[in-house]
Amino acid sequence: MLRELKTFLAVVHHGTFARAGAQIGLTQSAVSAQIQRLEDELGFALFDRTGRSASLNAAGKRTVDVAQELLAVYARMATQGAASESAGLLRIGAIASAHTSLLVGAIRQFRAVSPGWRIRVSPGVSLSLLAQVDSSELDLAVIIKPPFALPPELKWHSLVSEPFVLLVPRKFAKESWRTLLAREPLIRYDRNSFGGRLVDRFLKRKRINVNDAVELDELQGIVELVAAGVGIAIVPQAAPLRFPTAVRTLTLGDETFYREVGIVERSTPDRQGISDDFAACLRAVAAS
Repeated sequence: MLRELKTFLAVVHHGTFARAGAQIGLTQSAVSAQIQRLEDELGFALFDRTGRSASLNAAGKRTVDVAQELLAVYARMATQGAASESAGLLRIGAIASAHTSLLVGAIRQFRAVSPGWRIRVSPGVSLSLLAQVDSSELDLAVIIKPPFALPPELKWHSLVSEPFVLLVPRKFAKESWRTLLAREPLIRYDRNSFGGRLVDRFLKRKRINVNDAVELDELQGIVELVAAGVGIAIVPQAAPLRFPTAVRTLTLGDETFYREVGIVERSTPDRQGISDDFAACLRAVAAS
């Protein structure tokens, strides 16, 4: 039932069976089948279904808190084999760009002082990782700061602030960024991601009409497309990105905006100490 409960919470967080499936790697029909099995085991419906749409009903709303509690209890069981707080399992989530820039150094520091703790790293996009922290599937995650207020039970700690730049083929290095955005095909930072939303808001705020060519969430992939001459892109100047000699970065000058990367964690007293220890390692690496 644990798998079905996780899928149920994913549907609650993402709003539809299709969006939940896209985030957790299941087809819409597989999500629907898991929800049906959960409802059969519980003996009551969690959603009111009308045609192809489904909305959480009163029983489903009451089940959300219980499901979160059950998953949190199960997660705590992973640490019960240890005789003290010197061992256990720490569950970390991180966006792709944080793996080499922050996680490697933080894990090295953490393991040096807490060798009894195992670490499981889950990759993902910020929205999905945020939902997993919120549902207690992860102890903390390194994500892009959400463009909305977090619930009071979640804490945010900033790590780094990365300026956005215009990435262009080398031949455009001396041209105006405004001219290039209005003229050249744009390789979009996925608008479903928190970082991509920042780019979209910037373009709308500056009233710049762009010629979209490609849209994706993988930053290094965007860099390589620019290097291949497919178009130009607005990307954060993130530490792990590798810029080939075929591309140049143009500053946005006074119009520069930033992507804030940080830690989100849930306030759970039984896990707070060890989570804080790992968060301290992340802050030390970010500051170095």
